[in-house]
Amino acid sequence: MKIGALAGRSGLPIKTLRYYEDIGLLPAVGRSEGGYRLFAEESLRRLEFIRRLKSLGLTLDDIQECLSVHDAGDLPCGDIQQQLQRQIALVDERLRELRLFRRDLQSLLSNWQSDPAPNTALICPNLNI
Repeated sequence: MKIGALAGRSGLPIKTLRYYEDIGLLPAVGRSEGGYRLFAEESLRRLEFIRRLKSLGLTLDDIQECLSVHDAGDLPCGDIQQQLQRQIALVDERLRELRLFRRDLQSLLSNWQSDPAPNTALICPNLNI
């Protein structure tokens, strides 16, 4: 199928499909006589795989590694599991950072003055700035 048909069926822009082809994520099976990129039905499954892994936070480089394993004839499930475990660690770290940030905000608001005395040297006396 031509790239336009693949874009329509996958819901992805043609520009994205061209980019995926350029970086090796989505191989074309050839070109038509008119020079149009041609893709197999399998490309739809591959794009769904890419979309799913992206939704789980994997980078395109991570996804390329998984697809390389698949393209070599092996299942990338072990690699994906490691990537997902790494994602959990990143989420845990981000949650820790967000909890600290929330604590800082609560501390700031606990002493907040709704109508502080004007101070020409400060833009907002509550922030001491």
